[in-house]
Amino acid sequence: MKVAEVKDRAREMNIKVTGRKKIDMIRSIQVAEGNYPCFKTTDGDCDQYDCYWREDCLSKK
Repeated sequence: MKVAEVKDRAREMNIKVTGRKKIDMIRSIQVAEGNYPCFKTTDGDCDQYDCYWREDCLSKK
């Protein structure tokens, strides 16, 4: 997911985006959704199969 898309999603949830990295914005969104802020904290072993961020999180990029 591109940074602009993450920013749009964060703004919809009234999350500050200015001066923040993509990873930090996504983790804030995860918290706002009531989830654990785990984006990009795993080595590829993830049991959150329904996570909105899963594909982007587990990518090598």
